[in-house]
Amino acid sequence: MTRINDITDFYNLSSNAIKNAAANSSTATVAPEKNFDSFLSAAVNQLNETNQYLHQEEEEEIKWALGLTENTHDLAIAQAKASTSLQYTMALRDRFVSAYREIMQIQI
Repeated sequence: MTRINDITDFYNLSSNAIKNAAANSSTATVAPEKNFDSFLSAAVNQLNETNQYLHQEEEEEIKWALGLTENTHDLAIAQAKASTSLQYTMALRDRFVSAYREIMQIQI
C-alpha cells in the first residue's frame, strides 16, 4: 500500500482541480499575527456598528410613527439588523466576561 504524504504526488493525475491545488499549495500565505490591539479595535468597531444599526432602527420607527413613510419593509429590516447585531454583541460580551472571570481565578 502506497502512502501519499504530499500533494505533489498527484501531479501525474489528469484532474485539473488536483493540478491547480498542487500548483497553489506552495504559495500558501501565513495569516498575520493577531494581537490584543487588533482584537480590541475589532470589538470597538463591532460596538460602533451595533450602535449604528440601533440608531437606524430608531429612525425608521420614528418615520413610520409620524407617517413620513408607509414602508413597513424597511422598518422590519432595520429591526432585524439591530436585533441580530445586538444579540451578537451581547454574546461577545458574555464570552469576554466569562474569559475574564476564568483568568481572575488563576492562582499565581
